[in-house]
Amino acid sequence: MKQRYTLRLILILILIAAAVWVVLPTNPGIHIGSIDRDIKVVRGLDLQGGLRILLEADLPEDTEVTSDQMSTVRNIVENRVNGLGVTEPIVQVAGSRRILVELPGIGNPEEAVDTLKETGLLEFVEMTSSDFAYFDGNQILITDFGRPVPTQTLVIEESETPTSTEAENTPIISSTATESTPDADTTPAISATETIVTTPSPSPTPKVFHTVLTGAQLENAYVTQNPNTNEIVVAIEFSEEGGQIFSDYTSTHVGDVLGIVLDKRLISAPFINEPITEGSALISGNFTYENANSLAIQLRYGALPVPLKVVESKTVGPTLGQDSLDKSTIAGVIGLGVVMTFMALYYRLPGVVADLALLVYATITFALFKVIPVTLTLPGIAGFVLSLGVAVDANVLIFERMKEELRAGRRLYQAIDLGFSRAWPSIRDSNLSTLITCGILYWFGSTFGASIVKGFSVTLALGVLVSLFTAITVTRTFLHLVLDNIRLTEHPRWFGV
Repeated sequence: MKQRYTLRLILILILIAAAVWVVLPTNPGIHIGSIDRDIKVVRGLDLQGGLRILLEADLPEDTEVTSDQMSTVRNIVENRVNGLGVTEPIVQVAGSRRILVELPGIGNPEEAVDTLKETGLLEFVEMTSSDFAYFDGNQILITDFGRPVPTQTLVIEESETPTSTEAENTPIISSTATESTPDADTTPAISATETIVTTPSPSPTPKVFHTVLTGAQLENAYVTQNPNTNEIVVAIEFSEEGGQIFSDYTSTHVGDVLGIVLDKRLISAPFINEPITEGSALISGNFTYENANSLAIQLRYGALPVPLKVVESKTVGPTLGQDSLDKSTIAGVIGLGVVMTFMALYYRLPGVVADLALLVYATITFALFKVIPVTLTLPGIAGFVLSLGVAVDANVLIFERMKEELRAGRRLYQAIDLGFSRAWPSIRDSNLSTLITCGILYWFGSTFGASIVKGFSVTLALGVLVSLFTAITVTRTFLHLVLDNIRLTEHPRWFGV
């Protein structure tokens, strides 16, 4: 029997050494061959600061939104979040019409909100120079691709008295291979025979613009600099099909205007100076890097099938997050100290052994948090602290059964073995009940977007599983080895009897 427990001790020590290596703040991570993994604590939104957004389908309540649509929305929003470069974001469906997004450590909350909620439908629209000359950019266009019912539309009607308007239309789309700029002096003055009337409802009949192609035909979009002007632009690359459509259109419409429309609003309207046959082009429009990157992300990851609106937006500052982390750490240390002191004073030798097992428990659990990794939040830390009590509870049941066996006249080794075996059914059932509760909480948090509930359930469930190992295996092994290697008089006082 002694040899069996010695082998168990060796395995436990190896496990402890591995856990300590993981827990060390200076841990270099795992970088072996194709494995490149940093092992670090992943802090949630409430611990490191960031942005929490609740998005909802911007449709009438009687309009059905299917689960497939919301799943597609979630995937697109998640791709856009990844494009922002946020580490460990949370994107999940909350209910039937909402998406919860948590962005820890985000630097520009306003830009992030705009990037996520915009539909991102890009259209290349056929326009005439007279259309553009009178367009102020505030109206919503109606195109023949997915017509909306706008509240303010572009309406063009005949005028009895023609007027003359000069419009300078700087070319802002070109082949990425060559860009040509027309002389400002040659910009034609446009004799308008039309005027623009903005009306709150589409009466008279608004003009419907023809969509040449959409963002669905894009392969890639990214931010770069125009080599000729050094301005920030969005470079786009078409698919084979889109490139052919674009080539055919620009070849037959040299000198015309091509409207670039995002979410039914005109963002630029360049002249087509030459046929663009390379399958790529540049879009410019007095962009900053931030809004150019936002546009590129929207184009790269596709249009949302359902429009979204922001229902709730909450920003947590990094200072508040660090303060919460410091207070949670202090609470955890105090709780651990109080529990260990109680166990040592009340249960004597078994209590000291249980304290050692509790330290092993805390080390292994925290190591698993880093390896999995588990995103630590304030509720998650609360779940971990609660699991300390669960770990001690198992030892309390075992030691109380041991004391009963000693009072009944059992020898020490018999009392230990009977204490563990007879306490096991109670420990198993109580911990199983806790795990079932954790499963219900996890489902609730995942279904309704309650990430704080989800974080609590994950850390508590993981703690319960580790506590089963430390209470049954580690404590028993330590207790047997102490009795095997140290001569102790079998006096009940050593066991609090």
